[in-house]
Amino acid sequence: MNRLHTGVAVLAAALLGNLALPAQAAIIISETDPSASGNTPYAADWFELTNTGNVAVDITGWRVDDNSNSFAVSRALLNVTSIAAHQTVVFIEATDLVAKSAAFINSWFAGVAPLGFAIGSYSGAGIGLSTNGDALNIFNGAGTLISRIDFVASNTGFTFDNAAGVNNGLVTQLSVAGVNGAFVSVAGETGSPGSVSAVPVPAAAWLFGSALAGMGALRRRRQG
Repeated sequence: MNRLHTGVAVLAAALLGNLALPAQAAIIISETDPSASGNTPYAADWFELTNTGNVAVDITGWRVDDNSNSFAVSRALLNVTSIAAHQTVVFIEATDLVAKSAAFINSWFAGVAPLGFAIGSYSGAGIGLSTNGDALNIFNGAGTLISRIDFVASNTGFTFDNAAGVNNGLVTQLSVAGVNGAFVSVAGETGSPGSVSAVPVPAAAWLFGSALAGMGALRRRRQG
């Protein structure tokens, strides 16, 4: 094997190694509503995860924590074990998901959930999203931090929109009807639960395209 082929093979191996991580890294916290527990008919805070990648992600064993930022005190994500490519899943604080999801769907969708709508749950002591500002941390089953956001004090009736995919940063953008799938619910809330119409290009896809371009340039230089 000549040096060109060796270089291409090494680059390809490194690329594949880097792409082994990213399926999980493609998960973003795309929306949250920390004011919902005290200001909505369904009386529960919630957030959503969106898979911005092109392959399904197994989330078995994944956990959530607020601004204690600790896997040790995090709570399990329940009732959903996989997020399909480009799917958005709502997770609501609930001990009885059947009753809570019915109330949520009544409040947001007048009792008829959109096709493909998916909802999971989390619950337990030590977690609660504060209206005065807080954080969300998503860990995989091994305790690796997958996604994290901080958010400022909430504005009742408006969710935080993170369709831009901010990670390890502060989210301040409130949902606006007509932007990124947001609408005004029958109960008067503005948000887009279960739907993100504009998602960022996953870092893995950017890396893959850049690497392919680099391999092509290397090949052209060697042939020139």
